[in-house]
Amino acid sequence: MIDGAPVIDADSHKCENPVFFFDYIPKPHRDRVSLIRDRYGEQRFCFRDFDPNTGRCDALRVFLQIEGYGKGTYRPYHPETTIGGLFNHVRIEHMDREGIDHQMIYGSIPLAFASLCDTELAVALCRAWNDYICDDTRPYADRLHPVGVLPLQDPAEAAAEARRCVLELGMAGVTLAPNQPVPHPDAPDRFPAIRVPKPLSHPDFHPIYETCQSLDVAIGLHGAPGVQLAGGTSDQLDTFTLVHVFANRSMQQMALAKLIFDGVFEAFPRLRFGFLEAGAGWLPDLMHALHEHWEKRIARFDPSVEPSPLAFLRELARERGARGTLALLSHARRAISTLDPSGECASDAELEAFRYEHPALRRDPMETLAEGRIFLTIEPDDPCPPYLASALGAPGERVAGLAVDYGHWDATLEGCVGLVADNPAISRDHAVRLLSSNALDFYGARLRSRFRVRGEERPAPREAVR
Repeated sequence: MIDGAPVIDADSHKCENPVFFFDYIPKPHRDRVSLIRDRYGEQRFCFRDFDPNTGRCDALRVFLQIEGYGKGTYRPYHPETTIGGLFNHVRIEHMDREGIDHQMIYGSIPLAFASLCDTELAVALCRAWNDYICDDTRPYADRLHPVGVLPLQDPAEAAAEARRCVLELGMAGVTLAPNQPVPHPDAPDRFPAIRVPKPLSHPDFHPIYETCQSLDVAIGLHGAPGVQLAGGTSDQLDTFTLVHVFANRSMQQMALAKLIFDGVFEAFPRLRFGFLEAGAGWLPDLMHALHEHWEKRIARFDPSVEPSPLAFLRELARERGARGTLALLSHARRAISTLDPSGECASDAELEAFRYEHPALRRDPMETLAEGRIFLTIEPDDPCPPYLASALGAPGERVAGLAVDYGHWDATLEGCVGLVADNPAISRDHAVRLLSSNALDFYGARLRSRFRVRGEERPAPREAVR
């Protein structure tokens, strides 16, 4: 607890135990998922996926990707949290020790589900994982709160699964990948090696948003390196260390920009999105860029403006002086006269789409941020909270929450609560927001219904109370 408020780890992970998880996969699909060791001795999940080139389920997809651009991790283990990620009684001991009252549980292997080509397999795996994680966390349901994974490959099924996760399984949130990888139009036969993102702003995904808005359930976007999502900058790098630096940040920045500029926040005014495991220090710079482009390319954009030929000729003469002016003017008039249409003119509709790229964006992106429907996470030792507040004002204090990344190799567990609560650069009110109320506001009533916000049944140990 911090000042009477429950400490919430807004993004931690389950390390799926294949001994149990595989039993939840329906029999028609169970033999298509296996655990292997690659030639470097690393453990990987292997899927027999649908191959669009052969029309058969004979494409072996290994995650995390072993080699090449956008490659995945090696030795992804944390000395404490990997075992706790597998066994919840160890996780709870760590939570008690560190003063963490609640954890939001995201998957590890489900981070790859959005990359599968076989829609039927993806839907089956999402349902299997949701059942598995609910059973896994049920003995600790007052403290561990699973987030249901949805299949982007089939938005109608995703919407149905969101309803099942919330209404039948009692989940506190749902999660999507930051994009769906699809074939590159210039290299369709090279998919999934060559891919582009189908953005979450695409109208195909609106049924998911309609359902989540009606359920008042938050959507946490969560990507990963090495799972063949469209990774932006990270797809240009071939060492895992640098891939990991850029992957989540790049995907989440693109997702946030598209959701704002393509009007999803406008179309679904009560929907909340979390952009997870990407830090938050980049947010002021990105929001400034979005604001500037809104202001200069949309709100005040005048497509009729172009250099005046008369002004061009006048300044040309001034530049070169009287000497040679007549010859220069002759050349300039000839150059200007060549600016005639090529003979092919765009239709009015084509011209409108060319000039006004984001017609659904009707207001400054900073107004969307101020509404409190955007949520990001910070690691315990992240230096950004003080400048979030100074750069963004009040929204900067409300936008982020603590994420330990429990279960994964880069988790920061020891002293995690104190790194925020005792940071002299973070005000006490802001620390309470980072450790508690911002996550509560994001996950909302679905999370609040799972525990009592005040007077918890399981008080934190004395040494953890701050």
